[in-house]
Amino acid sequence: MPARSGVRVELLYWSGCPSHPQALRDLREALGEAGLDPGAVIVREVPTDEDAQAEGFVGSPTIRIDGVDVQPPHDEPAGLTCRVYKRRDGRISPTPDPLDVREAIREALRAAAAGASSEEGR
Repeated sequence: MPARSGVRVELLYWSGCPSHPQALRDLREALGEAGLDPGAVIVREVPTDEDAQAEGFVGSPTIRIDGVDVQPPHDEPAGLTCRVYKRRDGRISPTPDPLDVREAIREALRAAAAGASSEEGR
């Protein structure tokens, strides 16, 4: 985990879906651009339907920043499947829009900084 930010970055995937390597590359690039360690991503396989249910995993790949999905699912059921994302330009994609990933990282950094500021004031 990046020590200076305290931000937890996870990529959850199902091995039956081929798009998680691209999502990981995009995520690491976004972390590097934000000044965070691209190697700090916690990569976790979700191997069973039971694990998917327990995780609230709605498909591969899923990127969570401090536990929040970069593109929160609507009514998708949990399960082992390939996830489909809608990009900002309207295209359908097997990976999240890199702009959504970057925004989620920025928001998490703002929240972490605000939390650190409020603790310093105590």
